[in-house]
Amino acid sequence: MGRARGATLSFYIALACLLLMVPILIVCVLAFSGEGYLRFPPSSFSFRWFAAFFGDTRWRQSLSSSLIIALIACVISTVLGFFAAYAFVRGDFRAKKIVLSVLLIPIIVPHVITAIAMYFVTAKFGLIGNVVWIGFCHAVVTLPIVVLILLSSLQGVDINLERAGLSLGGSRVYVFRRVVIPLAFPGIMSSALFAFLASFDELIISLFLAGVRAQTLPVRIWNSLHLELEPVIAAVSAFLIAVTGVVLLFDMLLRSLRDAKATGKDGST
Repeated sequence: MGRARGATLSFYIALACLLLMVPILIVCVLAFSGEGYLRFPPSSFSFRWFAAFFGDTRWRQSLSSSLIIALIACVISTVLGFFAAYAFVRGDFRAKKIVLSVLLIPIIVPHVITAIAMYFVTAKFGLIGNVVWIGFCHAVVTLPIVVLILLSSLQGVDINLERAGLSLGGSRVYVFRRVVIPLAFPGIMSSALFAFLASFDELIISLFLAGVRAQTLPVRIWNSLHLELEPVIAAVSAFLIAVTGVVLLFDMLLRSLRDAKATGKDGST
C-alpha cells in the first residue's frame, strides 16, 4: 500500500514538472525558428532572432538597464541583508521578531501594492526612469530573500570561533572580517545570486517606475507583447531562461563546494 502511494506521488510530481517544463521548452525551440512569425513546430531553424535581439539598440539598452539595476539591487540588498541577518543571529533584543516580520513584508505583500506605493513616492520626487533609484526600489523586494538565506548560513557559523578570535586579541571588526565573512561566504554568494536574479526578472515594479528612459528587459517584453508579437520575443525569453539557468547552476556549484569542504573538515577531525 505504501509503495503504491509512493509511486502515485512520484507520478504526479513527474507530471507536474513536465507540465511546467513544456512551455519553457516550446519557447526555447521557437527562439531558434527561421520563420518570420511564431509557429510551432518551426519548419526551419536559425539564429536570426538572436542576431536581431543583440543587434537592436533598443533591446541592448533594455538589457543594459536590467543588468545595472540588478547589480545595484544585488549589492545593496546583500550588504544590508548580511548585517541584518548577523544582528538577528547574534543579537539579543526584544523587538527581534517584530523587526524580522517588517523586513519580510515585501515578499508577503503583493508586488503590485508595493509598486503602487513606490510609484507615488517616485513620481513625487521626479525619479521616474532613474536607473539608480529603480535599483534601490528593487533592493526593497530582494532584501528579504537575502535575509532568509543568510539567516540559515550564519546559524552554521560557530560562535565559539568568534569568541576565540576576540580572546586572542582580535578586534570585533577584525574577527568579523577574517572569521565571520569567510565562513559565511558561500551563503553570501548564494544570496547575492538570488537577489540579482530576482531583480533581473522583476516586472511589476519596473513597469511602474521605468518610464520610457529605463525600460528593463521584462518591461520591454511586456510592451512588445502588447504592441506587436515579434518572434524576437522568443529569443529574448530564451536568453532570460539561460541567465536563470546559469545563475542556478553557479549557486549549485557553490553549495557543492561548501558541502564538500564541510565533509572534508568533518572527515579530518
